[in-house]
Amino acid sequence: MPVPRHPLLAADDAPGAAAAGASGSPPCARPSRTLVIGLGNPLVSDDSVGLRVARALQTRLAGRADIVVTEDYWGGLRLMEQMIGFDRAIVVDAICTGAPPGTIHHLTPEALATQRSASAHDVNLPTALAFGRQAGAHLPADRDVVLVGIEAQDVVNFGEQCTPAVAAVIPRAVDEVVRLLESFLGGLPR
Repeated sequence: MPVPRHPLLAADDAPGAAAAGASGSPPCARPSRTLVIGLGNPLVSDDSVGLRVARALQTRLAGRADIVVTEDYWGGLRLMEQMIGFDRAIVVDAICTGAPPGTIHHLTPEALATQRSASAHDVNLPTALAFGRQAGAHLPADRDVVLVGIEAQDVVNFGEQCTPAVAAVIPRAVDEVVRLLESFLGGLPR
């Protein structure tokens, strides 16, 4: 049985959809779009690192209509909703794997738990993307989603700053996201 389209999804969010001209001419190709999203909690020390990287990227990538840089505090279904209408996505978040603080990891959606709530009604990113696609949303393919994880030292204590090891890697993480965008899109202005 087919999954019904979600009523909030616009017709042009459907895979392969593009608006036809008023004269009935063939549909125009939709410009390619990339989302960069920093995840985190601004009140918890190193958990804010994704937000801080996104803020630096907003300045660096200002004026690029094909790249949207944003911040969010949720994962799972809400993260999937943020990706609707985009062809590629880079998600930047703090992670804890036991590596030295400040280590930058490149992960696939399946490799990172992006469910940021304890709610039984939320899901991880791969499940959320599958739900969205079944509902007809235009979402990046799994191969076009990269997660940049920055190894955190402290994701428990409240604090307005990242720990020194994590704060020191923010410029390098910004450069790494720009490098990933260059590989997705070709050259970017520096």
